[in-house]
Amino acid sequence: MREEHMSKAKTEALELMKNLPDDVSIGVIMEELFFKQQVEIGLQDVAEGRVLTHNELKERIARWRKSAGR
Repeated sequence: MREEHMSKAKTEALELMKNLPDDVSIGVIMEELFFKQQVEIGLQDVAEGRVLTHNELKERIARWRKSAGR
């Protein structure tokens, strides 16, 4: 299959794997792909305004701690 016909995700995954050491394990490849996915999700959240201010986050953490009895 020629690269111009590959999906963007497949092309990016292959590029990521090319930059890993030759003796990399499948587990490490999966971790790297998962990390990349999570970063992309976070960037999309920012682009779409799904963010919290520092104070909003502190308040949310305080509520979680209180509900957990801490």
